Amino acid sequence: MKRRLHILLQSYPLWVTLTLLSTAAATAAWTLSTYGMAIPLSLLALYAFSRQVRLHRQYARQALFLLDAIANDDYSVRFGETGLPESDRLYHRALNRVTQILGQVKKETAQQEKYYELILNCVSTGIVVLDSRGYIYQKNNEALRLLGMEILTHTGQLARVDARLPQLLSGCRPGDKLQTSFTNERGTTHLSIRVSGITIRDKSLRIVALNDINHELDEKEIDSWMRLTRVLTHEIMNSVTPITSLSDTLLTRMEEKDELRQGLQTISETGKGLIKFVERYRQFTHIPTPVPTLFYVKGFITRMVQLARHRFPDTHADFRIDIRPDDLILHADEHLIAQVMTNLLANALQALATQADGRVSIRACCGEDEAVVIEVADNGPAIPPDVARHIFVPFFTTKENGSGIGLSISRQIMRLSGGSLTYLPGKETTFVLRFE
Repeated sequence: MKRRLHILLQSYPLWVTLTLLSTAAATAAWTLSTYGMAIPLSLLALYAFSRQVRLHRQYARQALFLLDAIANDDYSVRFGETGLPESDRLYHRALNRVTQILGQVKKETAQQEKYYELILNCVSTGIVVLDSRGYIYQKNNEALRLLGMEILTHTGQLARVDARLPQLLSGCRPGDKLQTSFTNERGTTHLSIRVSGITIRDKSLRIVALNDINHELDEKEIDSWMRLTRVLTHEIMNSVTPITSLSDTLLTRMEEKDELRQGLQTISETGKGLIKFVERYRQFTHIPTPVPTLFYVKGFITRMVQLARHRFPDTHADFRIDIRPDDLILHADEHLIAQVMTNLLANALQALATQADGRVSIRACCGEDEAVVIEVADNGPAIPPDVARHIFVPFFTTKENGSGIGLSISRQIMRLSGGSLTYLPGKETTFVLRFE
């Protein structure tokens, strides 16, 4: 009985009704000059009104409490719906419903943001979203990879990559198309930059798209050299082969000591030597299509080192191998990658031929982006900068008996394998094989 009375006294409509009735009765009593009735009724009206105001403030506090909780991302707030007057029960049910709806919207929004973030990290273009003060609102993994950074929250941090980058990104405007380059431990990176604008919640943001044009430039350069090589080898073979064949035919009809025979023999031998020479360069344009398989990097590197030592027994270099983890696996054409490693190790050992403390370091690991990276470095004489610019150019060589196609073929193999081969300038001569 007491509980029902308590529930009744907490009813907001009861006090509204009582306030209206007592006010009307008090007004009538004062009008009729019935002061004995007017005074108690007025006091009752005042009390009913104060209870009404108190319950109204209670509702307001509950609503404000809910809003504060939502503002702090707390959707666990619940108001009781049992043991209350009908009006309070309906009010609490409404508040709980609001919390449930907003919580569901928040959850769906978070899922959508995660979904868009996953899509953003799958594209091959670096994306950076920043405001007018240089603060980074969004970036994807490709942007971090291109810039060589793990954390990026403000354009000022880009000064660690290149002193010009912070000003370049902060000063770019929607519609700009820019290009820039910088050099770090991974080599020289060329970037094309496109800028667009967007306004979100009355805040102007810029979307900066970054693309690595190194790969595109390398591909165009290699394609040009391949076309040139095909044309040259085709023309030379078409011209030299008939001469050599005709010389051999005439040699069978000449006497042994005839001077003409000696001349024809010289022509034949020179032609055959030229044909062998051209055949070597045809390798550059006739690399077989890679057939990838899975193989362990550690065992592969060990075999490559053994072959290199056998090939250059007079070069006493110290090989240091660091493979992490020990069971690192690579998915590529083992035979073609063996050709790349053979070329790199041969170059390293040739550079260390006259060096007593020669050292070749081979490191392999799996990066955060799951790309396998193999580094081959030696402490031999550094490659001069004016030479380093041309080391991947076909037929370019500084060796007396070099062909100039070892590194160009190696880069072509890596390109066909979906990876890259780069040279890192520094104290040690370092080449990096990266398998995406």
